[in-house]
Amino acid sequence: MRNEQMKTQFLRHFGLEAQWIFSAPGRTELSGNHTDHQRGCVLAAAVNLDSRAAVSKNGDNCIRVLSEGYPLCTVSLPVGEPAEAEYGTTLSLIRGVAAAMQPLAKELCGFDCYVTSTVLPGSGLSSSAAFEVLMGVIMNTLWDCGCSAPKIAQIGQYAENVYFGKPCGLMDQMASSVGSAVAIDFADPDSPTLTPLALDLEALGYDLCIIDSGADHAGLTDLYAAIPGELKAVCKYFGVDVLRQLPEERFYSELPRLRSLVGDRAILRSVHCYEENKRVQKQTEALQRGDFDEFLRLVTASGSSSWRLLQNVIPEGHTRMQELAFALTLAEKLLDGQGAVRVHGGGFAGTIQAFVPHSLLETFRSRMEAVLGEGSCHVLSIRKEGGILMEECK
Repeated sequence: MRNEQMKTQFLRHFGLEAQWIFSAPGRTELSGNHTDHQRGCVLAAAVNLDSRAAVSKNGDNCIRVLSEGYPLCTVSLPVGEPAEAEYGTTLSLIRGVAAAMQPLAKELCGFDCYVTSTVLPGSGLSSSAAFEVLMGVIMNTLWDCGCSAPKIAQIGQYAENVYFGKPCGLMDQMASSVGSAVAIDFADPDSPTLTPLALDLEALGYDLCIIDSGADHAGLTDLYAAIPGELKAVCKYFGVDVLRQLPEERFYSELPRLRSLVGDRAILRSVHCYEENKRVQKQTEALQRGDFDEFLRLVTASGSSSWRLLQNVIPEGHTRMQELAFALTLAEKLLDGQGAVRVHGGGFAGTIQAFVPHSLLETFRSRMEAVLGEGSCHVLSIRKEGGILMEECK
């Protein structure tokens, strides 16, 4: 039904029939909190919420993208250098993906595109990465670029870093582009190691819940930027770019002098990254041997480390309202030693993640929503497909 409605809207806005329907999923971070920008290890999965586009070639040298509820974006081909005035806009993401794709194109052509999304902005499921991957899959198909799913993810990151102006890691784009559950090791940023994982939560008797804490990310940009900024200060002392290049033993050997130079919080955040990388590797091994109880134990440990060491649960100066901490505490209370709960994504605001036994789901959801509001608890499933051509329209 959604595809048919999109086709109708496409015809209404662009005056021609859609030729294709494309889809790219949102993602959930299963573990590896703030490790990807340090070339660390993460566990992630595509979910059953997506950004979807009805598309047709238009015979013009331009890309026109109309996202439901937003103004039309128009990009002329071929695209040029990033424009600072466009930083932080949807237009910059389209331009950035096109800039990386056009040198690979066998046929550079304009197209019209009508986009709808069930990956709500601010949901912690990375609507921006889903959009970037969606644009990448469209251009890869129409322009015959020959890009693999990991390459499309890297192009999405490039667009966000260079054209959008946000220094994000690669986890979000990779999970959306590749699909299913996957362990990703970013030791080599140009060629990350991908380990697909079989994770059938339904068969294991669990549901994946993403819970909206009620706090938004507005005004928190500096808090997010402080995490990679403080880690960069640690790395600068040792003459490396990221923590993955710094042996843990060397890091600990310099603590007396390092504390006075970068401060304790930077040290604690570095410790989190070292421990989180090891946790992700242990979780990958646990899933490979079918030990879901050990996986859940490590999910809890990941959440504890994010709160205690990474310190991305309570924003600085927030004393009266501490929404994320409250949501985590409430979820933990309701789970009563079963399942697992942790901060989800960047932290400070937004969402938490819970693995909830089937037998507890309805009680858990109803009680969470009684406090946090109706619709705050989203029950998701893992999607096998990444970014795809979903339908060729007749």
